[in-house]
Amino acid sequence: MTFPITRQRRLRATDNIRRMVRETELSVNDLIYPMFVTHGLDVKLQIPSMPGVFHFSVDALVQEAREVYGLGIPAILLFGLPANKDELGSEAYARDGIVQRAVRALKSKVPGLVVITDVCLCEYTSHGHCGVVEEGKVVNDKSLELISRTALSHAEAGADIVAPSDMMDGRVAAIREALDETGYTDTAIMAYSAKYASAFYGPFRDAADSAPQFGDRKSYQMDPANRREAIREITLDLEEGADIIMVKPALSYLDIISDARTITDVPIAAYNVSGEYSMVKAAAANGWIDERRIVMEILTSIKRAGADLILTYHAKDAALWIRERQ
Repeated sequence: MTFPITRQRRLRATDNIRRMVRETELSVNDLIYPMFVTHGLDVKLQIPSMPGVFHFSVDALVQEAREVYGLGIPAILLFGLPANKDELGSEAYARDGIVQRAVRALKSKVPGLVVITDVCLCEYTSHGHCGVVEEGKVVNDKSLELISRTALSHAEAGADIVAPSDMMDGRVAAIREALDETGYTDTAIMAYSAKYASAFYGPFRDAADSAPQFGDRKSYQMDPANRREAIREITLDLEEGADIIMVKPALSYLDIISDARTITDVPIAAYNVSGEYSMVKAAAANGWIDERRIVMEILTSIKRAGADLILTYHAKDAALWIRERQ
């Protein structure tokens, strides 16, 4: 009998050998935890379509953020639910808006935590679109002014990183100019660069009450069929001054993360979005999968594809599991 000279199984024989040759190692430092803040006091309300994810009032958010930071998770991404909505999403850029209040509280009470703010208008507009609407269309250039004002108001409140998710053309340059002109040169921009018009956002739209009231977002978010276009979007955002670029969603777009890794050395973030999260939670609740193994496999695959940072609602659980593994 002829035996192979090379036997791959030699380096799989024991747990310690497998650890020695492991190519991709998931760390708690890779994780960013998305959180939702709303008006009120002592509010912690579970989102039905996202088990384990909550709406928090500012006071409860601070308490939860302390726990998140205590787990070693270095950063959160903050979304706001306004008290009122209007055509121009005015609470998005109001000095006393819900996100601005939350940022000030977080930087005061949990100063080491990196606070990233989502910069968009969809949660704040009565029509649910990510920019200014005129005659039934989202108008790009007029939207840039309000998006820049929103980013600046977040920086003034103390945000470490602003994350424009609107997908308007030129918004990274407009935000960078607004920040630099007012002295916020150290505020970083994490751009949602390759953001697809995905069906995986369904639970988030419930959580943020941000579903469009007419039409859809296909005229400004990317077609899921397109790959080369993502490189154009990423390249433009880098040229405009993005410090970190993001691919969203993550799981169905691992090829895009991999492509991005080949063209840039800047940090790449990937958003493991609400639909991806909720499918895992639903399957686990029915006993169909091993939640811990599935989550760690998913997050490792995202990092293996080339992501440096992973935004995920699994972050708290993953942080605990990583700690137990060490």
